[in-house]
Amino acid sequence: MVTTAIAVMVGWIIWQVKRGAEISYDDVLTGALVAIPSGIVFSRLLHVLDYWEYYGSHTSQILGLDGLSIYGGILGAVIGIFLFSHFSNRRFGYIMDIVAPIVPVAQIIGRMGCVLNGCCYGKETDIFCAVTYTDPDSSAPTGISVHPTQIYEMIFLAITAVIIWKLKDRVKKVEGSLFLIYITAYSLWRFLIGFFRDGQDFFLGLLQAQVIGLIVVIIVVPVLVYRWRKYS
Repeated sequence: MVTTAIAVMVGWIIWQVKRGAEISYDDVLTGALVAIPSGIVFSRLLHVLDYWEYYGSHTSQILGLDGLSIYGGILGAVIGIFLFSHFSNRRFGYIMDIVAPIVPVAQIIGRMGCVLNGCCYGKETDIFCAVTYTDPDSSAPTGISVHPTQIYEMIFLAITAVIIWKLKDRVKKVEGSLFLIYITAYSLWRFLIGFFRDGQDFFLGLLQAQVIGLIVVIIVVPVLVYRWRKYS
């Protein structure tokens, strides 16, 4: 599902080039060759850090793809695209705004994989929409009803995708603002959903994604406000 999500994103960008986006097919290929490995490395890195109590004593398992962080994938890809833009003299904000509408769609596809695999599950609950995994090979505990946090996020991402799509023509005058709006919304979401997700405490009783979400919001919101005030 992660592979499918990446393919959808690359296909979207190619479609935007066909529609007249101010980047070339070579830019798409080179950017993908930088952003995809960067996203995978950071995705794995954040997962390992989040579960360091395990990996600290199983160092031989650090290198692998059996645990990935969606947040790490997004941040890693952003860093990769930034480096590509910087060294190729491309407009980073412009490229990120092209990518922004498809990112939540790609995340929905990725979360489908989480639903099937049983990972990223919620805390135990008896709520009406709770799910219970029965396959002993799933990542979720079997026989226990938990919050379907993967499905919660898929619904949120679908709403976000619609909002981003409707905003894309309204905010295009301020390059980068569309992606900044998306990453702010997603970061706030990850902070909130963290109270319903199962996981290890990372800092002050918060999950790793909650801490990262707060840091991202603290950095991004002032940047977004500054860019709009400067444009005005």
